[in-house]
Amino acid sequence: MKIGRRKKEGVTIFDLKGKILIGEGIDELRDSINNAVKEKESKILLNFKNVPYLDSTGLGEVVRSYTSVKKGGGVVKIVNLTNKVQDLLSVTKLITVFETFEDEDKAIESFK
Repeated sequence: MKIGRRKKEGVTIFDLKGKILIGEGIDELRDSINNAVKEKESKILLNFKNVPYLDSTGLGEVVRSYTSVKKGGGVVKIVNLTNKVQDLLSVTKLITVFETFEDEDKAIESFK
């Protein structure tokens, strides 16, 4: 897994690319989020456009990231869910926890 990091209008966007599975992508995601929290980044947008699959461990890491940022006073939102990832979030009812968007500009606007 690869993670790109960029800022747009005060929002830190993590462009995730690849599968988020046990042993693959978990550490990278955890480190990226932990660094953002340390740097006092409070508006985080996870871009799932290039994430074809996420297993239960990957899902757990996304939830841990959400909790970690929230404890620091921040907010995590998700944009561009692929069908498989959206189905997983729906089945687990986590779709009701995360604020999700199909359009990056609308997601960024929602932080204001």
